[in-house]
Amino acid sequence: MNKMKPYEIDELDLEILSILSIDGRKNKSTIADDLNRSPNTIIKRISNLEENGVIKNYGVQIDYEKLGYNIIALIELTISKGKMLEVEQDISKIPDVFAVYDITGEYDALILARFKNRGDLSKMIKKIHTSQFVERTNTHMVLNVIKENSSFTELLKERD
Repeated sequence: MNKMKPYEIDELDLEILSILSIDGRKNKSTIADDLNRSPNTIIKRISNLEENGVIKNYGVQIDYEKLGYNIIALIELTISKGKMLEVEQDISKIPDVFAVYDITGEYDALILARFKNRGDLSKMIKKIHTSQFVERTNTHMVLNVIKENSSFTELLKERD
C-alpha cells in the first residue's frame, strides 16, 4: 500500500492537470496561452509534476475491441499466505493483464485482463492455476462496458 504523503498542488497545477487529462499532447505554449501564464512557468510546473510522480506518463486511449480484444475478464484470486506479492508480480508479467490489485474481502487479489477469445482466457486461467500458491480463482466476464476511463476534470468538479 502506498503510504506516501500526497503531493501538494495549487490551483494552477490543477488547471494544468485538467488540460493535460483531456489532451496529453497539448503543447506547453498553448497551455500557457490558455491559462494566461508564461511558457516558462508552465514548463516548470509540468516538470515538477513529472518529477514528483503526479504525472506518470503520457499515452493514448485505444479502442481494444477494434483490435479484436473483445473479452475483458475480472479474475479474483485466493493466494496462500505470505505469497501474495510474489504471485501478483508473476501474473503482472502476462501480456493480457492490464491491472493487478490487492483487495479486501473474500479474495486477496483482483486481476483485469483482455483477450481476443475465450480460448485465450481459458489458457491464462489454467496457467494461473499452475502456481502452487493460487488456492482458487473466480472469473467474471464483462458483458458491456458502460464507463472505462476516468476523467480528472470530472473528479475536480466533484471537489467543489
